[in-house]
Amino acid sequence: MNFDLTDEQGMLVETARRVGERFGLDYWRDLDANKAFPAAIWQEICDAGLSAIAIPEDYGGAGLGMTELALAVHALCAAGGGSTLSQLFMCNPVFGGVTISRFGTPEMKRELLPALVSGKAMFAMALTEPDAGTNTLALRSFARADGNGWRLNGQKLWITAVPQATKILVVARTRKLEDVGRKTDGISLFLVDTDRAGITHRTIDKLGTSTIPSSSVFFEDVRIEGHELVGTLDGGFRELLDVLNTERIVTTAGLTATAELAIALACDYARERKVFAGGPIGSYQAIQFPLAEARIQLECARLMNLKAATLYDLGRPYGTEANMAKYLAGHAAGLATDRAIQTLGGMGYSKEYHVERLWRDARLFRVAPVSEEMILNYVAQHDLGLPRSY
Repeated sequence: MNFDLTDEQGMLVETARRVGERFGLDYWRDLDANKAFPAAIWQEICDAGLSAIAIPEDYGGAGLGMTELALAVHALCAAGGGSTLSQLFMCNPVFGGVTISRFGTPEMKRELLPALVSGKAMFAMALTEPDAGTNTLALRSFARADGNGWRLNGQKLWITAVPQATKILVVARTRKLEDVGRKTDGISLFLVDTDRAGITHRTIDKLGTSTIPSSSVFFEDVRIEGHELVGTLDGGFRELLDVLNTERIVTTAGLTATAELAIALACDYARERKVFAGGPIGSYQAIQFPLAEARIQLECARLMNLKAATLYDLGRPYGTEANMAKYLAGHAAGLATDRAIQTLGGMGYSKEYHVERLWRDARLFRVAPVSEEMILNYVAQHDLGLPRSY
C-alpha cells in the first residue's frame, strides 16, 4: 500500500492549490456577504483543466479517476473556499460529468462534456422533494409517457445552483409506485434544459453556503424529449446510487479541506495571541488538545475518502467507504470549525477571521447530501447484517 502521490497527482494538487490561493479567504468572505455566485473561480478552475479531471479524454478531459478529483478538490477548498466550493464539483463533474460519461447517450457526451470542461455548461440535480427527502423512493414527481417523450409534473426542494445551471438532472417516477413490484423500479433520470417551459424556481433563504443558491423547483407539464432520457428507462435507481456515492467523495474532500483550513487559522491565531503572562495561548493544552483531536478526525476521514475513490477507480464496490468517509468528515469539519471559533474567542464570532463562515457552511453537510442517521442505517444493514430499521 503506497500513500505517495504520483508525479501527475502532485502536479494536479499543486495546480489546484495555486488556483485556490489566487482567490483566497477574502474573496469568499465578500461573496458570502453579497450572496454572489463564485463564477470567477469556477471559470478559472475550468481554464486550468480541474473541472475535466475525471472526464474522458475523447471529450476534452484528462481521463483520470475519482482519486485525482478528490485530491484536487481538497487542495482547492483548503485554500479558502471550504466546503462550499466542493458543491460546484458535485453539480458539474459529478451530476454532469459522471452521469453523462457513464450513462449518457453518445450525442449527450459529444454535446455536453466539452461544454462542461470549458465552463459553458453547468448542471444541477433535482432529487429531493418536500415529502421525499431522505426517503428517495417516496418521490412523487412523475413523467407520463407522451408520444416519443414525456410530460413531467412535480416539485423539488433544496436544489443547488439552479439559477446558474444550463441543465437539470431530474429524477422522476415513470411508473407509479403501486404498479411496480419493487419500490426501486419505475424511476428514471432525465437531463432537461433549465429554461424549459413549465419550469420555475424560487430561492430559499438559508443559514450558510450563501454563495451557491438553493431553490424550490416546480415542474408543470414540462415536455421531455425521448433523447433526454439518461440511462435505463424505469431502471434509473441503481444508476442514481452510483452518482450519489461519487457525490459523497467530492463532499468529503470539501469537508476535510474545511477542517484543515479551520485548524490552520486557529493555530496561526493561537501562536500569536497572548492573554495572561507567559507564552501564547497555543501553549495551553486546553487549546492544543481539541485542535489535535480535530486533526486526527480529519486525517481518518481523508484516508477513508481516498480509499473510496480508489475502489471506484478500480471498478470495485465503494458505497460503504464513501458513506463512512462522509460521516467522519462531517464530524471532523464540525469539530474543527467549532474549536477554531473557541480558540479565537470573540474574534471567532466576527466575519473578519473567516472561521464563522466555515462553521456555517460545513454544518449543512451533516444533514446533506445524506444525513448521518441514514449513513448509520446503511452501515448497520449492509455491513453489520442487521435488520432494516426504517
